[in-house]
Amino acid sequence: MSAASPSGLRGDMDFTLPDTALAVRDGVRSVAAKYDHAYWSRCEEEHRFPTEAWHDLADGGWIGLSVPEEYGGGGQGLLELAVACETLAASGGTAGTFLYILTPGFGAMTLARHGTPEQKAAILPGVADGSVQFALGLTEPDAGSNALAISTSARRDGDDFLIDGQKVWISGLENADWMIAVTRTIPAAEAKPRTAGFTLFLIDVKEAVAKGQLSYTPIPKMGGNVVTSSQVFFDDLRVPADRVLGAVDQGFPVLWDVLNPERILAAAGGVGGAEAALDLACDYARERIVFGRPIGANQAVQFPLAQIKAKTELARLMTYKAAWLFDQGLPCGNETNIAKLTGAQVAWEAANQAFQTYGGMAYSKEHPVERLFRDARIGKNIPVAEELILAHLGTQVLGLPRSY
Repeated sequence: MSAASPSGLRGDMDFTLPDTALAVRDGVRSVAAKYDHAYWSRCEEEHRFPTEAWHDLADGGWIGLSVPEEYGGGGQGLLELAVACETLAASGGTAGTFLYILTPGFGAMTLARHGTPEQKAAILPGVADGSVQFALGLTEPDAGSNALAISTSARRDGDDFLIDGQKVWISGLENADWMIAVTRTIPAAEAKPRTAGFTLFLIDVKEAVAKGQLSYTPIPKMGGNVVTSSQVFFDDLRVPADRVLGAVDQGFPVLWDVLNPERILAAAGGVGGAEAALDLACDYARERIVFGRPIGANQAVQFPLAQIKAKTELARLMTYKAAWLFDQGLPCGNETNIAKLTGAQVAWEAANQAFQTYGGMAYSKEHPVERLFRDARIGKNIPVAEELILAHLGTQVLGLPRSY
C-alpha cells in the first residue's frame, strides 16, 4: 500500500502477506484440520512424537519449505516458515512449534545458509521429504542464556575433531538424525574477543550413540512432551573436519543465524498459541450460560479477551516484520527480540485468561485448556528469558547502562 508522507514524499508500505505465505497458511491449515485438540492431548499424555502429523506435513511439502528447490524443498524464507509454525499452533498443536524450530529452523535454514555443497547434498533432501530430523546442542548446565560461557570443547586430532562436554535441555534428540553442536575450539577464558573460538559441527546422532560417544537422558518436565528434552554427554566424540558448519573458530555469526530464526519461530508459535486459546475461551464464553445469559456478555469476561486479541495482532505484526527483515538480509536483532517477547507474553496471557474463562472446568483434562496453559508458560523462559530480552532492549535500544 502506498501512502503520502507529510513531506509530500511517497513510500511503499505493504502489510499484505505474499501469495507464497498465504498458500502456506492454507496448506498447513488443511493438514492441521485433521489433528484436533484431542490428538495433541493424546500425544502429550503418551509423551509421543506426533508422527502422523509430521508425515502429513512433510508429504505436503510444509516441512521442507526452507529447503532450496534444488534439494527438493520449497525454496521459501523464514516468513513462510513462521506462517506455517503459527498456523500449526493455532490449530491446537501448540507444542508442534518444536517441529518447526528443530528441523526446518535449526536444520534446513542453517544448512542452506552456511553448509558446504557436499553437506547440503547429503542432508537437505531428507529434510525436504521429512525423513531427516534435527536437534541443536547449545545450552549447558553452567551456560544457559549466556552462550559465551559454554565449555564443551572440540580439539584437533589429525583430520578429525574430538568433542567433550555436556549439554542440557536439548529437545528432540530421540528422533534426531543430525545435531548441530556448538563447541569451543578456543576456551572462553582465552578468546579475544569473547565471541572468537566458536565452532559448530554436524553430528550424526545415531552413529555417535552406536559408538558410545554420545549419550543422553530425558528430563521429566511439566509440558511440551511431544518432544523430549535431554541431558547430553559427549565423550571423545570423533567428528570429521568436513562436518564443520561454517569456519573453525568463527562460528559465532553462524550461531546468530541459528538463534534469530529460533526466536522468530518461537514468537510465531506464541501467536498461534494465543489464537488457539482465544478460540477455546470465546467458544466457551458464548455457550456457557450463567444467571440466564452467556458469560461472554459480561464485560469482566469479554474485555480481557478483547485486550488479548489486540495484543495478538501486535505480536503477529512484529513477528512477520522480524522474519521479513531476516529474509532480506537486514539487521533484525531488536525486532526479533521484541517479537519473541510479545509472542511469548500474549501466548501466556491468552492461555491464562482461557483458564479463567473456563473456571473450575479448566482444571479437568477433559478440556485442552490445561495443556495450552502448560505449553504457553515455558515460552516466557525459552529460547531466551524475557528478562534478558528486556535487558537487551534497555541497553542496546534505549542506551541505558548495562546491568550484567
